[in-house]
Amino acid sequence: MAKASNCLFILSPYQLYFAILQQKIKSTAERHCFCIDEELAYENFYADFGPLNLAMFYRFCCKLTKKLKSITLSRKKIIFYTCGDQKKQVNAAYLIGSYAVMHLNMMPEEAYSLLVSRNSTYIPFRDASFGTCMYNLNILDCLRGVHKALQYGWLDFSNFDVEEYEHYERAENGDLNWIIPGKFLAFSGPHPKSKIENGYPLHAPEAYIPYFRKHNITTIIRLNKKMYDARRFTDSGFEHHDLFFVDGSTPNDSIVRKFLNICENAEGGIAVHCKAGLGRTGTLIGCYMMKHYRLTAAEAIAWIRICRPGSIIGPQQNFVEEKQNGLWADGDVFREKMLNERENGKMAVTRILSGVDDITINGSNKNRASKKEEMDLYNDEEERNGLTQGDKLRALKSKRQSRSSSGSLSQLKINLLDCRKTQLDQVNIELASH
Repeated sequence: MAKASNCLFILSPYQLYFAILQQKIKSTAERHCFCIDEELAYENFYADFGPLNLAMFYRFCCKLTKKLKSITLSRKKIIFYTCGDQKKQVNAAYLIGSYAVMHLNMMPEEAYSLLVSRNSTYIPFRDASFGTCMYNLNILDCLRGVHKALQYGWLDFSNFDVEEYEHYERAENGDLNWIIPGKFLAFSGPHPKSKIENGYPLHAPEAYIPYFRKHNITTIIRLNKKMYDARRFTDSGFEHHDLFFVDGSTPNDSIVRKFLNICENAEGGIAVHCKAGLGRTGTLIGCYMMKHYRLTAAEAIAWIRICRPGSIIGPQQNFVEEKQNGLWADGDVFREKMLNERENGKMAVTRILSGVDDITINGSNKNRASKKEEMDLYNDEEERNGLTQGDKLRALKSKRQSRSSSGSLSQLKINLLDCRKTQLDQVNIELASH
């Protein structure tokens, strides 16, 4: 066997190994080896390189589960290895660690401790920007994000449609991803009319309406400047809200409070967009996840990026981290209030305004801003007249090389309940060298 810098094995009725190698290895009568370094490649915006998205994690799970259940491989050691650079190594470790959390019922810390045994080190993931990395996201953050998503039912491959995910994430098909299924959809900002601009396919509001109706989205929140008339959504029965802040920046407390209030009172799913649907969009959805699900900032950033790569950029990462403890406290108060109201027999209310009067709902607003104030709010010269961060990110996404289809894997559906009832649940993982 080729010399391994690190090797992890799972001792079970199947022997599953993870290895970081210096060169490719071949399968033999005693071992079956496979690598995804070239098959599953992250599509970067700038200096970002992972984590691999939800579809790629799904395809990896399909591939590995099929091998573990294979009768012909039952007596062989199954070796998942990487011989790529540090970026390939950390993505491979994230995949096998997430698989252990999802399919082998391991706690994130347990899986991570094995991945870093014998002084194994992995470079941290970074945001979709150039220059100095302002925030490190490590493998453990990703494993914890996956674990929380499993706990809350956001991650369920038994009803995950990988082809639908890959279809709609493409720029020409809407550039949208579910972050919390049924609750939050992140998407690229609509345009007054469908066209190609700066190499990016832009879609009119009407292009999204059939999908929104099919998936019970009732509310749209716009975070960028007004590019389209909101009535194109409201006339079709949707609620529409504007919470503008500058591209690449962080929201003030008033915007965060209004966003949370709207989302807490929405009757159906919420579609959130800025220009690219990455930075500002991910930042506010992350705030909601911290308040209502008590995710850490790192867990929220990790899960959002797994669902929608490139999300939460530059200073937005540190902003989310700084808001964590305050939002946890706000969430505790919110849940206690809801519990008390239920215990006191109060009727559920459709809207809990929680002291915020200046939110527009279906066009009604008792404290509506003057026309001048409204113009000042959107008077960001760069966003109005020049190419912003969002424009550049959208253009990069649309220029990516078309993916080659891998039909055999896309046909596989994993039933997690069946998977968890197998003997895989009984595995013990320990480190070994070859």
